[in-house]
Amino acid sequence: MRIRDSRRRGRALAAAGLLLVLGAGACSADGGTNDTAGSAGQPQAATGGDAAARDQAAPEKAQPGAGGADLRVDQRAIIYTGTLQVRVDDVERAAREASTAATAAGGFVGGDQRNSDAADARAELTLRVPADRFTTVLEALVKLGEQERREVRTEDVTEETVDLDARIATQRARVDSARRLLARATSINDLVTLENEVGRREADLASLEAKKRRLADLTALSTITVTFLGPEAAATEDEEDLGFLAGLRGGWSAFLGSLRVALTVLGAVLPFAVAIGVPVALVLTLARRRARRTPPGGPALPDGPVPSGPPPVPAARSGP
Repeated sequence: MRIRDSRRRGRALAAAGLLLVLGAGACSADGGTNDTAGSAGQPQAATGGDAAARDQAAPEKAQPGAGGADLRVDQRAIIYTGTLQVRVDDVERAAREASTAATAAGGFVGGDQRNSDAADARAELTLRVPADRFTTVLEALVKLGEQERREVRTEDVTEETVDLDARIATQRARVDSARRLLARATSINDLVTLENEVGRREADLASLEAKKRRLADLTALSTITVTFLGPEAAATEDEEDLGFLAGLRGGWSAFLGSLRVALTVLGAVLPFAVAIGVPVALVLTLARRRARRTPPGGPALPDGPVPSGPPPVPAARSGP
């Protein structure tokens, strides 16, 4: 009996220990789950914070001069060219105001041609203005009168600019390496060869840098060509006229032009023809007259009448 009681007690203790172990495992599992959820929640919050930080930092990275390629429109190298034709009441006043507008925008007047004739008053100005003020100056010029023609052209040279930068960097490295070799030259032949090579590479570098400066000038300063016409001035470019009458007018104009050219040439040649042709004609006339009087192979004929009849027979000589 004692043995059975001890076995029952052992089984009860074992069951109680097993329950304690299972309960402790469940508690630890719940705590781990909670910890995992808490740790998972923290990265999500951190991720959201990082996204917000990136969103705030994105505009700063997009500013000009930041590292990396920026392909936004306002950061590309674009050449702007504009052509305007405006009819105004006072050509001189409009030209002065256009020059003032270009200067106020930070540009300058690159060309100025004016015709102050009242019947055909016109002025053609070439303005160079900063690219960011191109549209502003263009609209200011339009407001000076009545716009008759407008053309705006753009050329994207971003890739060409980037390519030039890379080629310039490579060419500079080649020039430096050639100069280092030239400094270590020991013979006359090597010295002459390396000097020629350095000169050739420096010339190529100067050509690339000149192209880069030209592109930089065209992209930094846009070009506007504006033509101001007076109230009675004819348009610079008339519309193309087609049809039979247009062809007839064109042919008649060409005929008159050819006739004027022919008369001009004739007037230029006539004095020489008179001075040289008259003496030559007199000489030829005299030569023809002499040729008529002189028969071929015989003496010259007398001027008087020629006797008729057979020629006289010589008398026979008598013997000794």
